[in-house]
Amino acid sequence: MMSDAPVFTTLGCRLNAYETEAMKELAQTAGVENVYVINTCAVTAEAVRKSKQEIRKQKRLFPEKQIIVTGCAAQIDPDSFAEMAEVNAVIGNTEKLSADTWRGLSNGFIGETERVQVDDIMSVTETAEHLIDGFGTRSRAYVQVQNGCDHRCTFCIIPFGRGNSRSVPAGVVVDQIKRLVDSGYNEVVLTGVDLTSWGADLPATPKLGDLVMRILKLVPDLNRLRISSIDSIEVDENLMQAIATESRLMPHLHLSLQHGDDLILKRMKRRHLRDDAIQFCEEARKLRSDMIFGADIIAGFPTETETHFENSVKLVDECDLTWLHVFPYSARQGTPAARMPAVDGRLVKERAAILRQKGDEKVQTHLCSQVGKVHTVLMENSNFGRTEQFTEVCFETAQVESEIVTARITGTLNGKLLALPITL
Repeated sequence: MMSDAPVFTTLGCRLNAYETEAMKELAQTAGVENVYVINTCAVTAEAVRKSKQEIRKQKRLFPEKQIIVTGCAAQIDPDSFAEMAEVNAVIGNTEKLSADTWRGLSNGFIGETERVQVDDIMSVTETAEHLIDGFGTRSRAYVQVQNGCDHRCTFCIIPFGRGNSRSVPAGVVVDQIKRLVDSGYNEVVLTGVDLTSWGADLPATPKLGDLVMRILKLVPDLNRLRISSIDSIEVDENLMQAIATESRLMPHLHLSLQHGDDLILKRMKRRHLRDDAIQFCEEARKLRSDMIFGADIIAGFPTETETHFENSVKLVDECDLTWLHVFPYSARQGTPAARMPAVDGRLVKERAAILRQKGDEKVQTHLCSQVGKVHTVLMENSNFGRTEQFTEVCFETAQVESEIVTARITGTLNGKLLALPITL
């Protein structure tokens, strides 16, 4: 017999996944039944296509359930989802995190509520201060501290799905992390849409570095703190100070670089140049010798020549990047870049493949450099964990899940490190 419990599918970013967990709790509390909720992504046109494909697929698999669509794609273009025969309700990014919304759906017949519930995201001035505790593995928790973005990169539609930047007050963040640590979590990751803009809308306009320092001071039992993707040009002095002095801040930064050529960066409306990225990586590595970097890079942005592309390839070495997230450019309707002269699709794919190969080589170099070294590894299950730099590690013998294990790296296998626990 089919369960009447709500079913959820998440597409897109870690923040979407975090918010899906919050929706699960809201739906359960409200007593919502017999619905299938799809939390969509809008980062590319392909992401929107996949969102609609997922809706059709799940309606075929669960014909008895009513389909609720939410997320960035639904926020940006609710009418196109409302027109789908499979869809019973469309809910905006603000509405999906409101208890009132889910109470309105709890009667089991969505048709009695307004079918499209999507307000102007740009009018939202606050973000949800506390959604859930403990999203992630049993060892690592993710805490949303910021939402939205005030910048308008020419390739990006996300501000129109997430609204302007809003910050969770530091006191709320610290209290949530204290609860997580008390529940046994050894690592917390700070997440947001534009994390380095945290604090700009709060009294006294604190910076992300202030938040990091406050967390580490007020939650002394927190063993490991990570920050997710950041804009290096916005990094403040206190964050650099934390990198230099706080061993509990993990030595892994993922940078929103996007390209390695100054002209393309200007056409993207980014706020940094290639030399800014190189200088930041050099300074951070001087402060913390074991620091490694990941980065987002777009291949085949409109007007990109071979020379422009080669500058992105060179940037990987000049910044000594390890973990690359490579995105073949995909035109997103409604963005300025979509009106710029496009690069041939075959070239876009070829250039993305070259960057990915470069990334694979950098990962292999990093893995080989770790053999013989000692790391503290946070166990995500009995045989698998991650180092301080977020490198995957496998153990032949079972370890205690969620514990931090001191281990010596003995080799590499299939893109992961091999390790043996040691007693100091």
